Formats: sequence, structure tokens, C-alpha cells
Amino acid sequence: MSKYLQELNEAQQQAVVYKDGPMIIIAGAGSGKTRVLTYRIAYLMEQGIDPFNILSLTFTNKAAREMKERIASVVGESESKNLWMGTFHSIFARILRVEADKLGFPRNFTIYDAQDSQRLIASIIKEMQLDKDLYKTKGVASRISKFKNNLITVRAYYNNPELIEADAMAKRPKMGEIYEKYVDRCFRSGAMDFDDLLLRTNELLTRFPEVLAKYQDRFRYILVDEYQDTNHSQYLIVRSLADRFQNICVVGDDSQSIYAFRGANIQNILNFQKDYSDAVTFKLEQNYRSSKNIVLAANSIIEKNKVKLDKDLWTANDQGEKVVVMRLMSDAEEGRFIADSIFENKLNKQLKNTEFAVLYRTNAQSRAIEDALRKKNIKYRIFGGTSFYQRKEIKDILAYLRLLINPKDEEALKRVINYPTRGIGQTTLDRLTVKANELQESIFSILEQIDKIDIQINLGTKRKLADFVTMIKSFQIFMEKNNAFDVANEVVRKTGIIRDIEKDAMPEDISRVENIQELLNGIQDFIDLQTELGDEGDFSLATFLENVALATDFDVEKEETDVVTLMTVHMAKGLEFPYVYIAGLEEGLFPSAMNMNSREDLEEERRLFYVALTRAEKQVYLLHTQMRFRWGKLTDGEPSRFLSEMDEKYLDIKSTLKPIRSENSFLDADIFGDRPKQKIRYKKPEKKSKQTFTPPKHLKKVSSATAGKTNLFDNKIAVGNIVNHARFGNGEVLSLEGTGSNTKASIQFREGTKKLLLQFAKLKVVG
Repeated sequence: MSKYLQELNEAQQQAVVYKDGPMIIIAGAGSGKTRVLTYRIAYLMEQGIDPFNILSLTFTNKAAREMKERIASVVGESESKNLWMGTFHSIFARILRVEADKLGFPRNFTIYDAQDSQRLIASIIKEMQLDKDLYKTKGVASRISKFKNNLITVRAYYNNPELIEADAMAKRPKMGEIYEKYVDRCFRSGAMDFDDLLLRTNELLTRFPEVLAKYQDRFRYILVDEYQDTNHSQYLIVRSLADRFQNICVVGDDSQSIYAFRGANIQNILNFQKDYSDAVTFKLEQNYRSSKNIVLAANSIIEKNKVKLDKDLWTANDQGEKVVVMRLMSDAEEGRFIADSIFENKLNKQLKNTEFAVLYRTNAQSRAIEDALRKKNIKYRIFGGTSFYQRKEIKDILAYLRLLINPKDEEALKRVINYPTRGIGQTTLDRLTVKANELQESIFSILEQIDKIDIQINLGTKRKLADFVTMIKSFQIFMEKNNAFDVANEVVRKTGIIRDIEKDAMPEDISRVENIQELLNGIQDFIDLQTELGDEGDFSLATFLENVALATDFDVEKEETDVVTLMTVHMAKGLEFPYVYIAGLEEGLFPSAMNMNSREDLEEERRLFYVALTRAEKQVYLLHTQMRFRWGKLTDGEPSRFLSEMDEKYLDIKSTLKPIRSENSFLDADIFGDRPKQKIRYKKPEKKSKQTFTPPKHLKKVSSATAGKTNLFDNKIAVGNIVNHARFGNGEVLSLEGTGSNTKASIQFREGTKKLLLQFAKLKVVG
């Protein structure tokens, strides 16, 4: 037996060494599915299967890289390089690059990200003069994405009366026309969006049988990770490619299917054995990650789902601590509890920040948690926020680089044609767009003929447009003989982007310049990596840009600093941490109010909670509050149903709330007696004379603008006071407005004037 096989348990070994025919590996949380998938590929190669004939599809570039590294350690790096391994989008982009001409696209087609798509859709809505409130850009983009993932082309849309009627009922009767224009503009720009990478691959395999036969013969063994997360489009591609040899191995866990909002279809994994009647099933049920209490608590919640595959997750790990359920007064107290708990655990157990994760249902929940961590000087990082490649200065430079590769790229051109400012206004751009649509050509093509085509602009503007074309073409000539780093450096230098950023001399501009430097560092890293690959290295700008376009959020986080991880539960899938805090377990928040209208939606929320629980190795804290700020209002919180669905013997239920004392009750017990002992007469409250407040002599004088408007809040804060705020530091109270719990103070801090509600500001008078 090979050495690596000895590392596996019996169930894992059986899954690895099964060779031919369809198979499904049902892998519970923490059961070592990545190891099994990796070693299965290594085993196939050891059995003489050519790595060129193996296709392995993952959902993140990070997972693909890690698997390739593990395989290389078993079979050698030279052989592992020949594997077709990567994300669905990266593998299909690779195929489309080769076959693009069959679909009428250039091989160097641009890949639009979500922002590019939304900008193009916004332009179309504007050109069509549609109501922006009815045709919201993000909503239209989401609808088009769903069309594509369900293989509803423009033609299919117009042939479906139900879809047309649904959009008409939603007061968006022009949806089909927007979709048609969007597809046409992408095609003319030589661009595909992320959904196109799947849709166009389906089109390629359907319209061109010889292409399908070519890749069926190429991919004789197909392995798919996280099969429960595949959508309809991905499912059809995999079925088509595997149809000839049927050596397909899918790995997944129906209990971790949490991406229905992205189009993932749990039926793909539930119906696998119907699709392949002779499929063999392997179950990985031993959890290596979590303590017994965490595994059993997770089992007790997921068993409430009706739609699931049978499996019994277990662990040989220690019993461990019970799952702590903590009831708190507010989201601010929730944040303080998390910060205090992390601080104490670190101190008592000599732990690092990296051993802690805070998970929540929505990104908006992070604010109170961040505030509390900052006050405790605990370093943290939010994952899933604005990624490096989404920052404005980075997007600007990447747009220039995209334009060099593909001058038809309309969104890239619109972004940089007047940045840095060169006197080309929106009116000129609108006229260029209209003329391009009229002639069915790209905007850059119109620019190249600007002396011959009349778009009613003056000679000065024509000269500026011609200069822009000359600059882009000079970069393209430079690109022919230089690598990606040299080209990017030339663009940064000659466009004057850094000079434009530095001209205002603002503190934040320093970090923007540093970001540009980091981009150049990243391109140099890419060059170094390609150098290491030797003859297989590709130093081209096109390859670098494709890597960027297909990057995931975690791929761009290169810093290995000691930080607490903050992220949504969706982002946490596939990760693990010794200590996990799950915040906001209240009805309407987790489960989400938007997913409580059907059993299917509620079961997905329960699976999401199961995923959150099973990220933890040693300890889980489940937090819920009595009150929480949502949409700017203080709302009452009802404990999540998931808390009551877990078996209590695995829980340690606590609360920071004091029991309600009888004297605070709204009712007096005496009112239920036979008769009152004495009549209670209510007196009208006496009118109190207005009191004026004279500030102490040592306080600063108030300005005439605020004189006479001095108010008090709890007899502590007045106009002219110097107060301390935990976040903003010391500041002077300029004015007060409102009364009682609604009193607001305008306070001049070092970083500017803030208007704070005194009820919650927790200010301390210091002078």
C-alpha cells in the first residue's frame, strides 16, 4: 500500500482506490474530503492515467492551488502541472480562449466583473431613458444573471410568455430589450461576464458536436468538489463532458448547501444516483475537526431538515466544552462580550488572534463588533469587504491595461478616456456611444476614424480624442516587446495617475499610492512565478489580467498578520478556527426574514447555521440580544428558533440580563384583590418653574449662535463642556437639541463635527 494511503481511514481509502464508473462521496463537515479528492487524483495518476486526461473542478482558486501542491508532493511537480485543475470559471475560460472564434469572440476577450456589468447596464438604462427607480441597476443585473445561469438566452426569453408577463407585472416590461442590448454590447466589446463563461461553454458544447467530442475524449476522468453548490449551467456542462466515459466522481455534503441565492441547486447532489443508476456511494462520516459537543450539537440541528441524504457524523475527538449560548441586552453589549471573551481567552490560554473568528449573517452586523475590538486593541480583519482589486485606483490602472489587450472593451474605455482629466466630457462620450450603436461598431473604432466621422464636436476635442488613441496605440507597441510588469509601469508613469492622486495632498492619498505600488509588486510576483515555471511561463499582460479577473476574495489577501477574522457565514465555508463566535441569532436576522416563507428557504438557513457551527474546533459561542439597532431603529430581538432546536445537553445557556424585579412591573398585585384598601387619588403634577443653567467659570464661553439654547442631559452635559468619546477622543459641545432621550449634541472633535445622540453616546465630561 502506498504511504499516503496509510494516512487514510478505511472509508477514505475505499473512496480513493475506486477507479472506474460514476461515484459520489458524501463528505460530512471536517471529514477530510479535500485529502480524499487529492489522493484520489494522485492514485489515478499512479495507475497510469495521463494527467492530461484528468479534469478537477473546484470552487476557489485557493482550493485548486492547495490540491495541486499536495498532489505534487505525491507524484512529482512535473506531472501535477499537466492536470486540468481549477475553478469552473477558470477552466471554462481556458477552453473558451481556444475555441472563442467559433462563437465570434476574439481569443483575448475581456472578462467583465460585477462592477463592469453593472456600469454597462446602467448606461443602457440611461440611453433607453427608463425610470431608474423601476429599473434598478443591481436588480436588472441580478435578473440577467439568473437568466444566464438557467440557460435562458435572449431568444429563449422572448419565447417564454411567462417570463415576459412576470417582468410586465413587476413594471419592468423593457427587461427583454435591456437583456438583448446588454448581450449585444458585450459581444461588440469582445467581452464575457462571469455568467457567460458558463453559458458560452454550454453553447459551445451544444452547437459544435466536434468540440464536445474533443473535450469528452480529453477529460476521461472528471472530479467535482462541492457538488452541492453547482448551478444548472455547471451541472449540464459536467454531464455533457462526462457522458462518454462516465468516470465521474462528485464530492459534497448536502448539509452544507448554502448558495441557492447564487443559483446553486441542491437537487444536483440529491439526484446524482438518478442521473447515474450504477453510481457507487461512499460516506465520510468521521469528523476530525471539532469536539464531540460541537459535532453532536450540529447533528441535533441539521436532523430537523426534511430534505437530506442519510449520514451520521461522529468524532473520536475529546468531549470538549459545551456550546455557550449567551443572551445579551444589545448589539453594543454583544460586541463588548466578544471583545472581552477574546481578550480573556488569549490571556488565560496564551492564544493568538488568528485562532478566533466572528461570524454573522450580514455584513452590517460587523460595526458594533469592530468598535468593541478596537477599544480592546484587538487587531482584526474583515474578509469579504472591498477587495484589493476593487479599489478605485487599482480599477483605473487595470482598465488601461484591459484596453491595451482589447480596445473593444467599452467599459474599460469609458472608465479611462477622461482619467486623469484630459478635457473629454460626458457629452462627447454620449455622442461616441450613440454613433457606435448606430454603426454597430466599438467606440474605439469610432475614435480611430474621428477625423472622418462627424459626431458634432469641435476640433479641440477631436485632437484630444486622437491623442488618447495615439497614447493607447503606443502602449500596445510597447507591450509587444515587454512583459506585464514593464507595461504596467509604463502606463502608470505616462498616464499621470500618481500625479493626479498626489495633487490634493490628502492623508488617504498616501495609501492610494501605496496600493498602486502594491499592484506593481503583485505583477512582479506574477513575473517571478512565470520565471519559475520556465518554458511553461507566460509573461503576457493578458495572462496576468485573466488571473486577476478570476481571483477570489481570499486569493488577494496575502498578509499573514495576527488578526481576528470577521466574516459572514457564507464566506466562512471551507474554513476552520479553534474558537468561533456566531453573532445575531435572532428571528428575522438568523434565520433571515427573507428566507422564512417556505420550507426550502428555512432549511437552507438551517444548513447555513450548521456550516457556522462546524467551523469550530474547540469552542463555539452563540449570541443573541434583547434589542438591536436595525435600519437605524432599536428593535426587539426574539431568540432564533435554531437555539431551541438544538439538544440542550450540549449547551451551556447563560445571560447577562438581570431578572425583572417586581417593583418594575407595570401592574400592582393589589389590583386583583376583592376591594381596594383605600382610594388612590392621582394629583396633577405641579408645574415646575423653568430652570436655567449657568456653566462654571472655568468652561469656555459659548458662541452667540448657541447662547440661550443651553440644555442639559441627565444634569451632566452642557454647551461648552469638553467631553471624551471612546472613539473620537476629546471634543467641545457646540450645541444641544431635542429633549430627554432624544437629546443630540453637536461636538467638535479633532476629525470634525459629529452629531451624537446622548442616550447612546456614552460621553464623559472632562472639562
